[in-house]
Amino acid sequence: MPNGHHVTEFAGLPAVEFTHWDTIHDEFTTAMRWARNRNEPHPTLPRSYRPLFEAIAAPDSVAWRLRMEVDLCIGESIREDLDTYLGRFTDLVPPESVRALIVGNIADEDFQFLSEEVRDRLVALAPKLTRLRSLFFGEVLQEEQEISWIEHCDLAPLLAAFPDLTEFTVRGGTESLGLRVDGHPSLRRLTVQSGGLRPEVVRDVAASSLPKLEHLELWLGHKNYGGDATADDLAPVLSAEAFPELRHLGLRNSDATGRWVRALADAPVTRTLDTLDLSLGTLRDEDVDALLNAPVFHNLKRLDLHHHFLSEENAERLRAAFTEAGVEIDLSDPQEPDTYGDEVYYFTAVAE
Repeated sequence: MPNGHHVTEFAGLPAVEFTHWDTIHDEFTTAMRWARNRNEPHPTLPRSYRPLFEAIAAPDSVAWRLRMEVDLCIGESIREDLDTYLGRFTDLVPPESVRALIVGNIADEDFQFLSEEVRDRLVALAPKLTRLRSLFFGEVLQEEQEISWIEHCDLAPLLAAFPDLTEFTVRGGTESLGLRVDGHPSLRRLTVQSGGLRPEVVRDVAASSLPKLEHLELWLGHKNYGGDATADDLAPVLSAEAFPELRHLGLRNSDATGRWVRALADAPVTRTLDTLDLSLGTLRDEDVDALLNAPVFHNLKRLDLHHHFLSEENAERLRAAFTEAGVEIDLSDPQEPDTYGDEVYYFTAVAE
């Protein structure tokens, strides 16, 4: 599951976590107790911090992850408070050297991601983060919080504070995510990961002014979690009017993949794409002819359909036809539907 583990790289850089002070304290204490009780060094601690030390010595060579764990033992989310943690980060890592930033789980005592607080701290730091080009906001794992429970605020001010940002990814935001971006001059890649992306957010993205956008990826999710956007909500994108430079479109993690196949078969935007990503969704056998019979799909350079519910026979039909057309196609990770009595259920890759 894509939200089951931390990304190991971001923006082409290896990811290194700037460790929460109390985590460092606890792990060094564990290492010393291990040495005392077993008369040998701990197999990883404190040597596991070597990547952190190396990253601090070359701070522009990594994507920095900011993350603070909830402490269940004392019932508090942050023993080292957020301002102290960020102050320690900017003291040890020159802000002007940071090229890529991953904001992981920074939560309150109710395990809620502190979206507004972190947004405001980053906006305040923006004049110092002069080289920041890539930002992943809300890299929260499933074990920390279900994706549909991650609440966000309006993130348009965050993008406005970083006009040189070229890549932005956000995870979560079922109810209150705001992403109506007006006139961002540099953004080339926008990814919204969700278990259920509300139609209002889809319309906000489609109405945004992003003249250089080349890569758009929306995890549309399941209707039970608000992911009931339609082609009408995405109309400015499908018409190829919203983002004239768009070359990659991902409509991923959808419980209605077949419906999007049919919408894209007649959409002007498909004629301008190099790659189309319909992975992590619920593609079924009844959708195969719609893919095969629309010539526009055969003009793509790459078609990603991994995590699907196709029979071997129909997967092979697609593989043969698109390979012959010169299209790189990904049909890996076949799935089987779940059956409960007389009901058959098809689940997206990122669900609950």
